[in-house]
Amino acid sequence: MTTSLLFQTIDQLSREKGIDAQIIISAVEDAILVAARKYYKTAEDLQSHFNKDTGLVEVHAVKKVVEEVQDPDHEISLKDAHKYDAEAVLEGEVRIPKATDVLGRIAAQAAKQVIFQKVREAERDTVYAEYNQRVGELVNCTVKRMEGPDVIVDLGRTEARMPRKEQSRLETYQIGDRIRAVIKEVDRAARGPQVIVSRADALLVQKLFEMEVPEIYDTTVVIKAIAREAGERTKVAVYSKDPDVDCVGACVGMKGMRVQSIIRELRGEKIDIIEYNDDPLVFAANALSPAKINHVSVLDVGEKHLEVIVDDSQLSLAIGKKGQNVRLAAKLLVWHIDIKSEEEKRQEIESQMAAMAMRGAPISELVGLGDKTLGKLREQGIETVEQLAQMTPEDLMQIPGVGEKTVERIRGVVTDYFERDASGEAAAAEGTESQGGVVEEGTAQPEEVSETAASEETTASSATEESVATEEGAEAPATETETVEETASAVEPEKTELPGEGETKGPDEPSSTGAGGEEK
Repeated sequence: MTTSLLFQTIDQLSREKGIDAQIIISAVEDAILVAARKYYKTAEDLQSHFNKDTGLVEVHAVKKVVEEVQDPDHEISLKDAHKYDAEAVLEGEVRIPKATDVLGRIAAQAAKQVIFQKVREAERDTVYAEYNQRVGELVNCTVKRMEGPDVIVDLGRTEARMPRKEQSRLETYQIGDRIRAVIKEVDRAARGPQVIVSRADALLVQKLFEMEVPEIYDTTVVIKAIAREAGERTKVAVYSKDPDVDCVGACVGMKGMRVQSIIRELRGEKIDIIEYNDDPLVFAANALSPAKINHVSVLDVGEKHLEVIVDDSQLSLAIGKKGQNVRLAAKLLVWHIDIKSEEEKRQEIESQMAAMAMRGAPISELVGLGDKTLGKLREQGIETVEQLAQMTPEDLMQIPGVGEKTVERIRGVVTDYFERDASGEAAAAEGTESQGGVVEEGTAQPEEVSETAASEETTASSATEESVATEEGAEAPATETETVEETASAVEPEKTELPGEGETKGPDEPSSTGAGGEEK
């Protein structure tokens, strides 16, 4: 059995487009059926069938065999049915052939359009089914043509489109260039090529690292996050499952060979490889390299907000050109990052302290006011004791729910607060003065202490002179004795006289006291 030329053409088309031949045959049958209905303009139930041997599409009108015909378009008598099929029986069906060679040129053109439409739909379904499973895959393609800002590339079995936003800023493309790209998505509703490829996606960098670094391919080193601005800079955070494997060194390679091959593929785009850490504070310090970080703190865990403090000389390096460094670090961490210099942070703290000093004490510190009264004051925007003290009784009477008695109580409580505050300050000042009275080296002493010390010194010197005079048999001077008595009485009022004062011992009698009060 030989096949017709038409069937051979259909078979070849199905292989080129990668679609089932039966889909094309069904499209041909549908096209001829549409043309036949337009030509015959009948309500009969028409069916078409493709004959592989003759290469013709046969059209038949199917009718039901009945005894009495009531619907000529769908029913036929048994006698008439035998003209087309000798074995026709009642309640059976008979197929009445319709001529197709009379359909004309217009019908043939309509059939051709239906065939093309069906083939295109089948082809798109096949492409979608194949490439939808390959999203994220790295493919080699050839630049085929330009359509405005878009680049159309050839994937082999189909075409793909690379929009302007998926192109790198550093790259320009010429027809015939071979490039690597990742399949980003498959758009089933697109009018042109429905496969979208990208050279700007961060996934391209990941796939290139998987090709160049064996440790990443066998999952010993894992890429945790990638932040990229195509054509400018890329930050890659890597982590090693094996403590003996240096994740950053494995990605860089000996003398930078591995990362340099990726940079060449990306047309000179800068790549920063940093070590991943579960602690966001440590990870943030790593992500902002090459800048040196002084301190990292969490401002809000829920909002994922970090604050980074750097030296004044490192501020521009941490921010990067047009904010690129901190922007990529924020994408890498998925945290908001605020960078401040040491001087900015110091000024901020000083301004906050000044604002706190200006703000005053809250009204909750007032003793004697109930929660209801405090709530009424807060409703009027009164938050501090200073605000409340500046209000006149007439102003307080304007507050809903505040009467004369409440006004008197409020003023009394405020007065007590300031008096208590003033007494506390006075007590603190007295405590400071009393602490100043402690005798310290290099500190002036009070007059009483100085006079007492002087008197004791005079007494000691007088006693010494008296002892010397007694030993030599000389009489002690009366003036000095009187002075000692006066001084002793001034220092110790309860003692009337010192032992041995004013007595003159003979040369044979030992002195009872000597210098320092010791017996001789």
